[in-house]
Amino acid sequence: PVIPDGASAILSVLSSSALVLDASERVVNNSPTAVADGFVAGDRLVHPALLDLSRAVRRDGVIREQELTLHRPQTGQPAFVSVRAAPILDAHVLLLIDDRTQARRVEEVRRDFVVNVSHELKTPVGGLSLLAEAIIDAKGDPEATERFALRMQLEAARLGKLIKEIVDLSKLQSAAVLEAAEPVRLADVVAEAVEVSQIEAGAKDIAITERSNPDVWVFGDFGLLVTAVRNLIGNAI
Repeated sequence: PVIPDGASAILSVLSSSALVLDASERVVNNSPTAVADGFVAGDRLVHPALLDLSRAVRRDGVIREQELTLHRPQTGQPAFVSVRAAPILDAHVLLLIDDRTQARRVEEVRRDFVVNVSHELKTPVGGLSLLAEAIIDAKGDPEATERFALRMQLEAARLGKLIKEIVDLSKLQSAAVLEAAEPVRLADVVAEAVEVSQIEAGAKDIAITERSNPDVWVFGDFGLLVTAVRNLIGNAI
């Protein structure tokens, strides 16, 4: 069978990497991204797993979907992809490949963030509970009661700071935030983020070295950019 006219134009506008194999397992048509992403070299598939999937589809004529981990030939780095294979034009097979690597990384970061925040929240919440019990036990000792109350204020402030960071970091993922974007000098963002991180770094005998280009500007929200950079510094600490 002959590939219909216009097939290349259709494949080129797909968001997925797309390619068509003939009966001899030769790539007879493909989108530019299929080459750029390292799935096709010349007229052959690069990855044996994709070839196995296409053979299974050609054998039983059933559309198949599969999640695969492939290694990019240029870098050797893993790529997490979702592949949909379908029989077309008798002996031909169409492969649509969605690269889910970035989405997988974002999900891993989100999961780690939730775990870390859950751990961080336990400390002030547990501290407040213990201090409340201590105040009840020390109700006949004004000096001890005042001392425990001051500690409760510190723990409450710590809890409030964590909650604010959670809210700010969630805003970083919202496109609506940038509706009020304004020019921001990145050197000022870095300086502020370093300043608010000094106490945490000093407690672990860590020195923060700051080096910024004063001529670099971006459109954004100053406070949220500081939160993003401070979070990176905090992770490094």
